[in-house]
Amino acid sequence: LIDIQYLCLFENLKLHYEQKKCPACNSPIVKKDGKRKSVQRYKCMVCGYRFSGGRDMTKEDIWEMYLNGKQTISQISKLTGLSASTVTRRLASISFSWNQPKLKGCGVIHLDATYFGRNTGVLLALESGSGRLLYMKHIAHEHISDYEDAVKHIVGCGYSIQGIVIDGLQKLFAVFSEYNMQMCQFHMVAIVRRKLTKNPQLEAGKELLGLIYHLTDMNESTFVSAFEKWKRKWYNFLKEKTVNEITGRTIYTHQRLRSAMVSISTYLPFLFTYEKVKGMPNTNNMIEGTFTDMKKALRNHPGMIKENRKRMINGFFLAYAKLHNKKGDNR
Repeated sequence: LIDIQYLCLFENLKLHYEQKKCPACNSPIVKKDGKRKSVQRYKCMVCGYRFSGGRDMTKEDIWEMYLNGKQTISQISKLTGLSASTVTRRLASISFSWNQPKLKGCGVIHLDATYFGRNTGVLLALESGSGRLLYMKHIAHEHISDYEDAVKHIVGCGYSIQGIVIDGLQKLFAVFSEYNMQMCQFHMVAIVRRKLTKNPQLEAGKELLGLIYHLTDMNESTFVSAFEKWKRKWYNFLKEKTVNEITGRTIYTHQRLRSAMVSISTYLPFLFTYEKVKGMPNTNNMIEGTFTDMKKALRNHPGMIKENRKRMINGFFLAYAKLHNKKGDNR
């Protein structure tokens, strides 16, 4: 009975009192006091001061609602009592300039790029485990030099890289040969599945797809042994050739199957580096998850011009760095 009475009292207070503070006495005990020109009014129950809702909203508060609260300008206008033009003006007055974070320590890093529009992308480096943001750069196209600049900057700050996890840009394995390189196993599965399709018709393709699906469950010796056994079994089948009736050229009959096999052979030396480096993951899931969160924030506000999108991305990663880099430093 006491719990029910308490619950009713709480709900009653929840209906009548808002979690706002009086501009005069800073008391949080305020209640709604009607509307004036569609703007919510409030009355302080301590000093009696009356004020309009939303007028105490700072541009930082509005930005928080816009970015993390997933509110549109019209929704923010309705919630705060500010006009849509005022909300737009305050959002436009916020400036986010990106400076690369200060670094220290050592660890394994995730390195990857993503795109969210034509000629608009981001190159990102995160520390494995802590999620610390080590490097961020706006890019129009993916170039090897961008990755080199990222690693050069991180090392130049005094950070010791123990290993790098990437998702398959082949030239990077040669460029960063001095580091322990791990190929993301989930991306390896995706590459093979793309070549064989999800439902291969050839028996050899079915067996290879089944093998690659178990990649994350196998250690290096087991996988290499199974892969070599598959190649021996289908050796003659993979060597079959066909003459093109139009060009007269001789080509391999099962090109997509051979292409999948070559891809595995190419990345095989980098698929199990994590077994030799302590703390190194076998996938790039951490950085992919961060990209997903960023794209969700952008999808909430379609139609932004390029400069506004860039400003929003800067704000997103500044907030991310404020949270994760502090945790990483404490670690």
